Amino acid sequence: MLSRTLGHSDLEVSAVGLGCMTMSRSYRPLTDRNEMITLIRSAVEHGVTFFDTAQVYGPFANELLVGEALEPVRDQVVIATKFGWELSTGTPSGLDSRPETIRSSVDQSLERLRTDTIDLLYQHRVDPNVPIEDVAGTVKELIDAGKVRHFGLSEAGAQTIRRAHAVQPVTALQSEYSLWWREPEQEILPTLEELEIGLVPFSPLGKGFLTGHIDDSTSFADSDIRATIPRFEPEARKANQPIVDLVARIAERKHATPAQVALAWVLAQKPWIVPIPGTTNLPRMLENTAAADLELAADDLAEIDEATAQITILGDRYSEVHQRTIDR
Repeated sequence: MLSRTLGHSDLEVSAVGLGCMTMSRSYRPLTDRNEMITLIRSAVEHGVTFFDTAQVYGPFANELLVGEALEPVRDQVVIATKFGWELSTGTPSGLDSRPETIRSSVDQSLERLRTDTIDLLYQHRVDPNVPIEDVAGTVKELIDAGKVRHFGLSEAGAQTIRRAHAVQPVTALQSEYSLWWREPEQEILPTLEELEIGLVPFSPLGKGFLTGHIDDSTSFADSDIRATIPRFEPEARKANQPIVDLVARIAERKHATPAQVALAWVLAQKPWIVPIPGTTNLPRMLENTAAADLELAADDLAEIDEATAQITILGDRYSEVHQRTIDR
């Protein structure tokens, strides 16, 4: 697979990574753990070198899974994980990016991931109770100590990014970005380009919506995170269908799948963008990674921009509770 470099750094990764969250949470039923280990190792065999996890996924189960799966090929891959939640009881009970929590949680992540160094360490969500300068300074100490290679932020606003970057250079920002969530283009992408910071979009397929396998008649189990998201209410899905139809139309013309077109569009926006679609399905993983080879012509991109400018997306991308954790 083609590779990309995240921002102004030496962190080179596959053009498409693998988000591992859904292997341990958010979508039900959960799949067999051994099957997920096989899937992760198959991803490596097919050129994927960038794997995303977090302490809170489980909690802890996902880091343990990723650590076991990648231990035999640790020198071939880049592992990203995240801190930032109060998890002392094993259940998330709020944000916590205090320096002492960062230090202890990193030591625990290293153990779970079966590694000596975390390649990319994100603050999972901005903690309003801890100055970002203190967070960046703590990560800088961990980098100096050899426990971490690169610093990242997740769902951080432009000013927070600038403040953190002034203390410890930020290698990557992880935030949602896709054909049906383009808000980062307003302020975030220009900031990242100016500071030479990479973007790692999660949910580049709109939590499955852009694949064309979901419509207004689809039902979600109560345990499925999409059951809590306004954008996935039946009326919103029906209203948002035109964007799926657009992607499907272009996919047919390009002899590709809608998912591949949606991912190729993300990749075409900037050379320092690396999406991390998540899946628990081997054929879907292979489909997603193949998107790195799909080239959208200038005419294709212009058609998409012109068409999406006429589409108003209905529904928030998060529930009200989750919206409160997003930095502005």
